[in-house]
Formats: sequence, structure tokens, C-alpha cells
Amino acid sequence: MEALVWLLIPLTAALGVSVWAWYVSRPHPIDVWTDVDRYDRLRASLGRGVGVGKSQTP
Repeated sequence: MEALVWLLIPLTAALGVSVWAWYVSRPHPIDVWTDVDRYDRLRASLGRGVGVGKSQTP
């Protein structure tokens, strides 16, 4: 039974390395901040229209 317990250590290590290798090989977003900047520019451009408190005179 002791031998089986000692086999759990390499098995656990191999499983951890497999999960780590899978995570590293996944494609990750290049730059999250470009999406945030793009969203901010879109929100600012849509916010330039007629809104609450703005006069509607042509």
C-alpha cells in the first residue's frame, strides 16, 4: 500500500504539469486595454448626442 501512495506523488505532479501546459498553450488576448480604450471611445462618441440637460435647438 505504501508503494501506491508514493505513486500518487508523480501522478499528481504529472497531472499538474498537464494542466499547466494546456493553460499556457491557449491563446490569450494580446492587450486587454485596447478593448477598454475602444469601448471608451465608442461610449464617448455615442454620448455626444442629445441627452438629458442638453438643449435641443437646431
